Amino acid sequence: MVIITLQREKCIGCNYCVELDPAHYRMSKKDGKSVLLKSVNNKGFHTLKSANHNILEKSELAAKACPVKIISVKEI
Repeated sequence: MVIITLQREKCIGCNYCVELDPAHYRMSKKDGKSVLLKSVNNKGFHTLKSANHNILEKSELAAKACPVKIISVKEI
């Protein structure tokens, strides 16, 4: 299981996550912040759980590239 979490409210809109992992991120046209696609929002933490381990590499690249470190990726 791969778990990706985005703290969307802290996003500065740099677009790195979208460039590195376009299958999971989009930039909102409303506020210019990143959106984690198919995620569940729980008090500002947007979480995506996937059994597909193939998403791990690109997800980790996006997390490492984020200048404000608001993306976390865990593999369990």
